Amino acid sequence: MGVEYKDYYKILGVDKSASADEVNKAYKKLARKHHPDLNQGDKKSEERFKDLNEAHEVLKDPEKRKLYDTLGPNWQDGQNFRRPPGFENVRFEFGDMGGASGFSDFFESLFGGDAQGFSGSFGAGRAHRGRDMEAGLTLTLEEAFHGGKKTVLLSGGSGTAPRSLEVNIPAGIRSGARIRLSGQGGPGSRGAPSGDLLLKVNIAVHPEFSLDDADVLYDLRLQAWDAALGVRVTIPTLAGKVELNVAPGASSGKKLRLRGKGLGSGKNRGDQIVRVSIDVPAAASQETRRLWEALRKAAGGADL
Repeated sequence: MGVEYKDYYKILGVDKSASADEVNKAYKKLARKHHPDLNQGDKKSEERFKDLNEAHEVLKDPEKRKLYDTLGPNWQDGQNFRRPPGFENVRFEFGDMGGASGFSDFFESLFGGDAQGFSGSFGAGRAHRGRDMEAGLTLTLEEAFHGGKKTVLLSGGSGTAPRSLEVNIPAGIRSGARIRLSGQGGPGSRGAPSGDLLLKVNIAVHPEFSLDDADVLYDLRLQAWDAALGVRVTIPTLAGKVELNVAPGASSGKKLRLRGKGLGSGKNRGDQIVRVSIDVPAAASQETRRLWEALRKAAGGADL
């Protein structure tokens, strides 16, 4: 069976004469684009990310790159390679590839079936870092705002008991953010380290507040006379209750801003936006109707 040969220069989109700095820049640009966290469920991007890691791992190292440049093209027809004299004691340590499942057939055939005298991680039985895993973490809006420690229960896989973990929630964390727990992912093989567990944050619906990115929204309902005359009201925030002055003549839809009462941190902290809506009571009695009519007349409104 033929052996797959991968053109690492083509994978990274660089020339064979590219400098180490050019190789690194090309890798970082493409790795960001195809990272699994940004392309969940996209198998093509996942495979592309693995190829990028593999190519970068070889081309960033001068000795590995020289070996690849020298022997690579001869591997299209595969498995008749014999190590040249003096090659027996070369040592390769390629790292964990960021969770990739392994190297291509090209590199595996280079060392996999004939590894006596070799100290490396290729071929059957090599060590693999555990896979990174992802789980959802639902927080109340208060938990996201204040942060702190939270115990979460993770359901086990087949044949695995559930386990609890204590997670440190950063204050102001936003929906969609990920918390990385090192070493809590899939187990490694043959003594290799475990992968990481990524907890993707989801903020539950709140009975009083809603979210607009980092801003917290609160709807304030005013009676018509309070909107017209102005009023001082007590409103809730995630940091506690505060007094708010509403100036006379507030109209429905007016927005008042409370700085720094939203999610996020530092310069990126959001605000609480108070949206005014006005309740207009019906004329439930003749006296109430008379008063409304007098108000309309005093304001210069037209009679019906």
